[in-house]
Amino acid sequence: MKALIIDCVSPVIAKGLQALGAEVDIKILPSVDELKEMLPEYDLLVMRVDPKIGRDILDAAAKRVKMIAVCAAGTNLAGFKTKFTALINSYARELGIRVQNAPGINCNAVAELVISKMIDLSRFTMEANQEVQQEGIWNKYKYTGHELGGHVLGIIGLGKIGSRVAELARAFNMKVAAYDPYVDAAAMKEKGADKAETLEELCAISDYISLHTPLTGETRGMISEKEFAQMKDGAILINCARGGVVDEAAAKAALLSGKLAGFSTDVLVNELAGKGLGDNARLESELFGVRGFTASPHIGGSTHEAYDGIGEHIVGKVAEFFGLN
Repeated sequence: MKALIIDCVSPVIAKGLQALGAEVDIKILPSVDELKEMLPEYDLLVMRVDPKIGRDILDAAAKRVKMIAVCAAGTNLAGFKTKFTALINSYARELGIRVQNAPGINCNAVAELVISKMIDLSRFTMEANQEVQQEGIWNKYKYTGHELGGHVLGIIGLGKIGSRVAELARAFNMKVAAYDPYVDAAAMKEKGADKAETLEELCAISDYISLHTPLTGETRGMISEKEFAQMKDGAILINCARGGVVDEAAAKAALLSGKLAGFSTDVLVNELAGKGLGDNARLESELFGVRGFTASPHIGGSTHEAYDGIGEHIVGKVAEFFGLN
């Protein structure tokens, strides 16, 4: 069995596959055309989030590939519309290709990043660090922030990651509310969250709001001018979900007006543009340089613990699927 790894994943995967007798090749982030040329030589494709899996890649893979292992919570199927994603998944099955992901394994890593972003914005740690190191200013009276305790965290999407965020927030003595039309009040109560019946209600009662939804036709732009207007003055928004869920132009306006005290994101709407996820790939955003805005380059699940956990999961699923031991 031959395996092709096309992204930076845990070494657990290559070592585990080799221990199972597989021949492993590594080619980091080939172009789509290069990938389509390479696929007929392999039984297994191991990837992360780039490129998106569409019919063209599946057609090339169908000549030999039996499994596409996506080292992420999602399956990375092309298109943001749920119906289209389902069609692509169905097409993969028609071609005899199993698309395997690793749901939930990185939820703690993402949740910890959410909490760190909340603290950074509440205590101005990034601004203070820059002022101390770049300007040599030591002003202990300038940065008086807020504690998390006693404030309301509103979570949009109470799945595995959202639930872990709720658990960590309660350790800071925060009150947790959640909006998720697919989770009932009783289930939310078990997770320590009060159910907000509408997005408007959640926006109105929350001091902090954290997004944990996939990008679908339903969620694209779900936080925009209307929702910002419904928020408390000085609210803080965190997006460690998907670029596109937040209307970035509206977020900029909310920051500039002072309606929003802070917005920290791990994702941007155009993060896969241009060179995609190539080393030091560059992008631009109208939010860059706006006071109260901070960003990280989609590192929510990027911990050694999460990578290794996903690696072990993927190796186990490959062994099971191909009958290797």
